[in-house]
Amino acid sequence: MKFAEANQYLLSLGHETLTMKLGLRNTHLLLAKLGNPQTSFESVQIAGTNGKGSTAAMLDAIGRAAGIRTGLYTSPHLVSITERIKINGCDITPAAFASHATAVRLAAESLVTGKELAALPTFFEHVTAIALLAFKEAGIQLAILETGLGGRLDSTTAVGAPTVGITSIALDHQEYLGNSLAEIAAEKAAVIQPGTQVVTAPQTEVARRVILERCRETGVTPEWATEDIQRSKTGYSFRTDRDTYEDVRVALRGDHQLTNAAVAIGLAEILAQREFRITSAAIVAGLENAVHPGRLELFGDRFLLDGAHNPAGAAALRAYLDDVVQQNRFSMTLVFGAMLDKQLDEMAATLFPVASRLILTQPRNPRAALSAQLKPFADKYARVPGEQTETSEDAMAKATSLQTANELIVVTGSLYLVGEVRAWLSKQTAVSNQ
Repeated sequence: MKFAEANQYLLSLGHETLTMKLGLRNTHLLLAKLGNPQTSFESVQIAGTNGKGSTAAMLDAIGRAAGIRTGLYTSPHLVSITERIKINGCDITPAAFASHATAVRLAAESLVTGKELAALPTFFEHVTAIALLAFKEAGIQLAILETGLGGRLDSTTAVGAPTVGITSIALDHQEYLGNSLAEIAAEKAAVIQPGTQVVTAPQTEVARRVILERCRETGVTPEWATEDIQRSKTGYSFRTDRDTYEDVRVALRGDHQLTNAAVAIGLAEILAQREFRITSAAIVAGLENAVHPGRLELFGDRFLLDGAHNPAGAAALRAYLDDVVQQNRFSMTLVFGAMLDKQLDEMAATLFPVASRLILTQPRNPRAALSAQLKPFADKYARVPGEQTETSEDAMAKATSLQTANELIVVTGSLYLVGEVRAWLSKQTAVSNQ
């Protein structure tokens, strides 16, 4: 298959969330058919609710700073599916993606033909296998895998990573993971298996109890990411039981990233005890150079893109806006679009009051809330009327039409929306540079 054909084939499997089937059997069979590529390298799995991707990006940057050939697998993508698979810091090429997708498709179809599977594996199961096969072929030494959803039945868990990280756990995806924080925490803590080493972020008391119980069941002693983080003149200092990292200028924005950085440090310290030569200098360099688009990302100096898609993410964004935007006396236009199955009332209550202009929109996604469905939340929480648009392009055209020199346009509510807007901004930039 060529890249366009591979992309179309994957899309034909159905939307990755709406057609999702949690379970490991498909992935185990698919990987076995491909020769179990995941056994060719060391791996780290990162689960949690918020901060998984950021922590994975930081650990990847640390590994590369240490001279380790890394593979990074994250989801979802913003513009191109190739963003999900990075080899030594670079997105997989479309040609390489298509080649590995072809191999995975043939393996999947043979499982159905041989009646080992009743139906083709899902979109996410295919892409996970593509990533692992690509990592093997590229000769990576360390794979860093962001869990897609939950943990217990997520495709990435089929890898059996010996090192796992758990970021902050909060309510999200209740329709799949359970209605209580304890149920959700149990799904995520299930990545802890006998013999694994785990680093976990500080948690609420409920989530902490669940993690500790899972550790007791599996005979694992957890490590808690350091909370000894102090602001210094030029950055932050992190003190762990093994080392101290002074004056670190964490590249990813927002105070919540300090906790993610602490998890990444803990994971790097565990890897350093194995065959990997990860120095303190490499850890600092990685934290100072990590990149994770769409998460408090400044696009130029007039746009802030953040994929906050649940109440905890909205709270982190609000804290950043209160600290930075209001300090600099920016006026702020908020472009908001989200999935209908999210906790829209809580997100709106957190974000809408700070907007001096509010533009509601809807990403091109079957799960998206219509702007008309968001309007009641604007009426309830915003200081200004919520302006409705039907597409992200319409929303950005409206937002930029009246933008002043001291105005920041903040785009948030969904990574799908951020991806669409990022593509729109890139196109506008390209046109203006012609």
